[in-house]
Amino acid sequence: MNVGISAWAIRQPVAPLVIFLLLAVLGILAWNKLPVQGMPSIVIPLINVTITQAGASPEDLERQVARRVESSLSGISGVKHLTTVCSPGMSSTTVEFQLETPVDRAVSDVQQAMSQVRPSLPAGALEPVIQRIDVTGGAVRTYVVGGEGHSIEALSWFIDDVIARRLLSIAGIAKIERQGGVAREIQVRLDPARLAARGLSASVVDEQVRSAWTDVPGGRFDGGGERSIRVLGASGGLPALSATRIRLPNGRTVALDELASISDGAAEANSLARLDGKTVVAFAVYPAKGASEVRVAERVDAELVKIRAEYPWVESELVVDMVAYTKDTFRSAIEALVEGALLAVLVVWIFLREWRATVIVAIAIPLSVIPTFAAMQACGFSLNGISLLALSLVSGILVDDAIVEIENIVRYQRLGMTPYRASLIAADRIGLAVVATTMTIVAVFLPVSFMGGIPGKYFMEFGLTVTFAVIASLIVARLLTPLIAAYGLSAVAAQEPEPGRIAKAYEKFLSATIDHPVRTLLVGLLLLIGSFSLVPLLPSGFIASGDRSLAVAQVDLPPGTPLAQADATIAELVKRLRVYAEVDSVYTSIAVPRSQLLIRLVPRDQRNRTQQEFQRAVRSDLEQVPDQRCGFLAENGQKEVQILLTGDDAEALTASARTLATQMRGLSEVANVSSAAELARPEIRLVPRSDAAAQLGVSAQSIAQLSRIATLGNDDLLLPKMELAGRQVPVRVLVDPRWRADADMLAGLRVPTATGGSVPLAAVVDVVPGSSPGSVERYDRSRRVEIGADLGKATLGDALKAVNDLPVLKSLPPGVRLVTAGDAEVMGELFMGFAIAMALGALLVYLVLVLLYRDFLHPVTILVALPLSAGGAFGALLLANMALDLSSLIGLLMLMGIVCKNTILLVDAALAGMREGLPRRAALLQAGATRSRPIIMTTLAMVGGMLPIALGLGADSAFRRPMAMAVIGGLVTSTVLSLVLVPAVFVAVDGLRQRLARWGSRLITVPEVSERDNG
Repeated sequence: MNVGISAWAIRQPVAPLVIFLLLAVLGILAWNKLPVQGMPSIVIPLINVTITQAGASPEDLERQVARRVESSLSGISGVKHLTTVCSPGMSSTTVEFQLETPVDRAVSDVQQAMSQVRPSLPAGALEPVIQRIDVTGGAVRTYVVGGEGHSIEALSWFIDDVIARRLLSIAGIAKIERQGGVAREIQVRLDPARLAARGLSASVVDEQVRSAWTDVPGGRFDGGGERSIRVLGASGGLPALSATRIRLPNGRTVALDELASISDGAAEANSLARLDGKTVVAFAVYPAKGASEVRVAERVDAELVKIRAEYPWVESELVVDMVAYTKDTFRSAIEALVEGALLAVLVVWIFLREWRATVIVAIAIPLSVIPTFAAMQACGFSLNGISLLALSLVSGILVDDAIVEIENIVRYQRLGMTPYRASLIAADRIGLAVVATTMTIVAVFLPVSFMGGIPGKYFMEFGLTVTFAVIASLIVARLLTPLIAAYGLSAVAAQEPEPGRIAKAYEKFLSATIDHPVRTLLVGLLLLIGSFSLVPLLPSGFIASGDRSLAVAQVDLPPGTPLAQADATIAELVKRLRVYAEVDSVYTSIAVPRSQLLIRLVPRDQRNRTQQEFQRAVRSDLEQVPDQRCGFLAENGQKEVQILLTGDDAEALTASARTLATQMRGLSEVANVSSAAELARPEIRLVPRSDAAAQLGVSAQSIAQLSRIATLGNDDLLLPKMELAGRQVPVRVLVDPRWRADADMLAGLRVPTATGGSVPLAAVVDVVPGSSPGSVERYDRSRRVEIGADLGKATLGDALKAVNDLPVLKSLPPGVRLVTAGDAEVMGELFMGFAIAMALGALLVYLVLVLLYRDFLHPVTILVALPLSAGGAFGALLLANMALDLSSLIGLLMLMGIVCKNTILLVDAALAGMREGLPRRAALLQAGATRSRPIIMTTLAMVGGMLPIALGLGADSAFRRPMAMAVIGGLVTSTVLSLVLVPAVFVAVDGLRQRLARWGSRLITVPEVSERDNG
């Protein structure tokens, strides 16, 4: 790819042109097929185990279920973390495996472990449900559905039966989730007075209804041909259900409708959905892994148009659209790529003032980008925030090799050569430098592709996309650029190069630095120390929040809050939000103890405040609403600040969490601090009187079953079903909800005894009021409490530092531990991964240069430029008031490759001059005179490529701007310092090299030996 391949391309032009035509066609085809997503699709081996035990408290589930499940799962090979949440009636354990663990094997291992632990679980626990969790992010779109004259129950069924079924048949959709609404249900509402009069227990009635209303296979009949036998218990409709005979303790029977009122209607709602205060039913669309979010949205819209045509009464409205932000990000990245490329081409024209040469450079950009799409498709990548960021980054780099080639060709033309001859010689002379500069970029970015942890999964696409693009630009520069120049440039008259005033001043200054290398290096050292002294002044963060025109707020309500009261609280929050001009609409998903507000803002260009400024502005208003805690969520759906405490001593853990939450509220770096340890769930405890219960043969299980059926009905999986108009409608037996708040009713319920009779519940239990945690959370087999908060005006790094300095965390009680989790854990993995990748990249750059130049010392001269770029990057971030975060780290990583490119051009020219017999000083002066212009051209071209991003044009600018600022600041300062300091370093290193060579030659000198000595 070095010298010979350029000469071959010039002499044999047809084959290279065919190759690039083929690459262009493949790239265009790949472009049309690449999915467009918000973020890359990743495969994280996550398995969830859910066990339901109706009526069980969180603490009971922790003791009887969660600990046994965790003990069994922890022995599986490759388990990284175990996270368990015990809520009333359900224990959910998520197993996170090491990233290299095959998902299928993980599922198989979990299934095997659960089959061993199943016999030890409580008798009332249902079979464990084992599911693989696909991490594909949240819903991309949410719609509300309405219809004139149709009830909420009818709309809910329409979504479940028609919309969900139709949309799930579309390729690329993984799940349709209904939000709000109610399900159809037949309720048998028992009258407690009638039950007591007949000595009946509610649990006995439920058992008899379930037994009677069940279709059961009855064997096989052979007469007249083989026929199956089926017992049809669940038939006859509501009249048959009403007439069902219930057996009394005295042997007589009574019709079911004499004990209860029976209705066919809506199940009791446990959640609500509202749009600007109006009750609605909504559904959310979740894309499948690897699917294009944009294409999924288009297909959903097309199918909804067909549904509305078939059902004219249906009305649907899009209330949350994450695809719009994905489209804006995509469009902004492409615009930045095009604008950066145009600015880079403009720089070339300003310097060369030759339109043919400028066109040749301009051709290099699309011919480098388009084949990259084919490589991305072959690797299974998508056009997402990470890969588009990579393409935006390389917009200025892609023309560098072509600029160097064409500038060298034009320079040789002006010495009197024909374009053909100039192209041959210039490609020969510059070939090694071009290969070396591209290989340094590859050496820097390739390690990022194999960075460990979850961040490494995301940045594989980043590193490889950059690598594909710069390799494509190298191929273009070595094959196509000399070829087009040889046949496309016009001949020019020979002209003696006359240096201008700036060139003469630079030559004079360069002479001084070469003649006084020690002084120059001391000045460089002082500048380097000053540069790194800026680091403590920079705030540290993770990812800058973008403006999606959608604020997501989480509302925590006291456990036990009635749904109607929760609805009123949320309505007050919505009322306060609607006052702000930035708010377009508010969609609420209401549940207890946690609700969510999706606040859609007007477009960014129609409001004066950013999304983050709006969130800070409304925070004080929302805090004034009593009996709730409202905080905004980050883009990953979690609190911006997450502090995790774990321990085995529940009381010490709870006390530490409450103290920590109190102390955090005194920090200005965080706001809206909330802790699950501060929320207790009120409960009524039924404590069996052991003597009376044992004498009557009443078990704790029968007491629990009675209270559960009386108040909630049986578990959903155990309910009998009635066939009505093609639907399987569940039948629920429970005490009339009107009596649910009557403590005397609860005490008067009759519980079955061992003899077949029943006694009032009050005869065998004591009713004691109490409280317990609303839920129990565990992490790696220990209790955990999470304290969440919003960020104030500080960055995540500064907020975490302030929290870690609090007194409570300096003296935690024995057994209580602080665990890094959430964004803090990912940030730690990310920063460590980038540090390793940057160190490995520097090592690979050195090794590549050693191989190319066959020298171990002169590559050190090139690497000296790396720290010189840090001062400009840190200074630019400081002036722009930006944090040292993920985006700026990417910029620093990019600088490693770019800075090396410029230094290589200078050092390569000096070495070439010395090989031709020039003294070291003369070679350095000649290198400065000939290579300073392409170095400045490539620098300005890359600055032009970064300029649209640095100006914050388009969507996602909050994330990309720190990267561009770091690149521009570091590039400008490193270019200036490299042109001055690198020659001085070259003098010092070359002097050391000569001394080592002389010292080595003395070591290997062999004294002459005469024949006499041999004899």
